[in-house]
Amino acid sequence: MSATPSVGKPKQARARSFYPEFFRKTPPCDHTHYCPGCGHGVIHKLIAEAIDDFKIQDRTVLISPVGCSVFAYYYFDVGNIQAAHGRAGAVATAAKRALPEAIVLAYQGDGDLAAIGLAETMHAANRGEPFTLFFVNNAIYGMTGGQMAPTTLQGQKTTTSPLGRGRMEGAPLRICELLSQMDAPAFLERVAVFDGKSIMRARRAVRKAIENQVQGRGFSLVEILSPCPTAWNMTPVEAAAWVKDSMLPAFPLGNFRDRPNPPEPPRPAPPLEETHRLLQIGGITAGQAAALGADKSVEQAINISGFGGQGVMYLGRVLAEAGMRAGLRSSFLPSYGPEMRGGTAHCSVCLSGREIGSPLATRPTLLVAMNEPSLQRFHSSVLPGGLVLYNGPAEHFQVYGVSTELRTQAIQATEIADGLGSARLANMVILGAIVACGDFLSAPVVEAALDSLARNAAGAERNRRCFHAGLGTVAAAKCV
Repeated sequence: MSATPSVGKPKQARARSFYPEFFRKTPPCDHTHYCPGCGHGVIHKLIAEAIDDFKIQDRTVLISPVGCSVFAYYYFDVGNIQAAHGRAGAVATAAKRALPEAIVLAYQGDGDLAAIGLAETMHAANRGEPFTLFFVNNAIYGMTGGQMAPTTLQGQKTTTSPLGRGRMEGAPLRICELLSQMDAPAFLERVAVFDGKSIMRARRAVRKAIENQVQGRGFSLVEILSPCPTAWNMTPVEAAAWVKDSMLPAFPLGNFRDRPNPPEPPRPAPPLEETHRLLQIGGITAGQAAALGADKSVEQAINISGFGGQGVMYLGRVLAEAGMRAGLRSSFLPSYGPEMRGGTAHCSVCLSGREIGSPLATRPTLLVAMNEPSLQRFHSSVLPGGLVLYNGPAEHFQVYGVSTELRTQAIQATEIADGLGSARLANMVILGAIVACGDFLSAPVVEAALDSLARNAAGAERNRRCFHAGLGTVAAAKCV
């Protein structure tokens, strides 16, 4: 593999899918950061050549998690996403589902895929997720110091198995054999990169796995036995020989599955009226529901915060449910403090007429602060022109320097709810304030959501009573 050559060196061919310069080193640089004799550079070139030959560079998304391959995005001139350790399979699933026309490639080592990421790998394979996974197996944790990996051979010495892997550590995991027991995978093959002949075989497998995705044939995995001279304390020549002499008997090369699965036909979305019928929406007509569902201008990122026990999460669930019933895209993301009661808690709710990019409301359009610490902590994150609803006295807006560019509304929700029989329902009073101040949800839709989430009729009635109290109180105050 080569990049833009250094001064004085002859110009070499370079795959278009590589960046012109490798900025991991001081540019201009014509080599990667991988150790001499490492298989990653060879595997990178095989993948890049296939990307170029299939003319899919502009469609390709590469997922690289933690490990020696973590800096793959320094080399591949494609869409790049770095995943957390072991989570490449989960991230690749999300990327492929969000961008079905993209060619999604996951690239993982054995400590990453077969240890912390084993569950993600197995479930993605079992579902037949239509992406391509390259599994680099060097039988050791290379980047972090040569610890024993799930694929470490019996008797192999590592920094965490100085006497050699024994019976108590179990046998090495054979991923291709494991996944071949599942029905869904379309292509499973184990290859190696220790000499010219094995590299050519690996090249064919890499191309087949990518071609399968281009043609929509399902989940494909190529396991690649790769030398790791540094972690094995060997020279490059010795490491290549060790792959052939020691790894091949434990991990025999071969094809374990080549049975393309036909792509699943798309599932058409039901008509909006049918969706609302299935959700059993009450209080609004089909025409009103259709009008709400057609509102593409709604873009609400809501942060709800307070003490544990104030109903923060329940309020978020009601808003998310109401958003779905209004025909909007809806997401709900909770975040708990260390204590369930008395500790901090907040959640993000996003409601949109379009697809939601992230469920996290880092720059909310609406902040619901159920207590004073929440107002103090989050008010500065609200977008200019956004709304702050506060369960407390209005004087606190000035005390904590809440921007005058924000719309603000203080309401003594706890006192109102207490007067109605239960201070714990302050969140329902705040829900009424949200409807009164906002223009993105109607009262009938919210009431339908309340009814669907209530445990019993008495609870639904209490929620409704407090909701209408907040709605009327804030409407009378003319929220500004």
